[in-house]
Amino acid sequence: MKKLTLLTIIISSIMLQGCIHKLVTVPVKVAYKTTKGVVKGTVAVTKAIIPGSSDSKDD
Repeated sequence: MKKLTLLTIIISSIMLQGCIHKLVTVPVKVAYKTTKGVVKGTVAVTKAIIPGSSDSKDD
C-alpha cells in the first residue's frame, strides 16, 4: 500500500509540474511578442517623424 501511495505522489507531482510550466511560459511568450510589436511600431513611427535619417548620405 505504501508503494502505491508513493507512486501516486510521484506521478501527481510530475503532472503538476507540467501544468505549472505551461502557466508560467504562456503569459511570458505573449508579453514578449506584444512588447516586440510595440517596439517595432515605435521605431517605425520615429523613423517616419524624424527627418534626415543617418542612413542617407548627402554629399
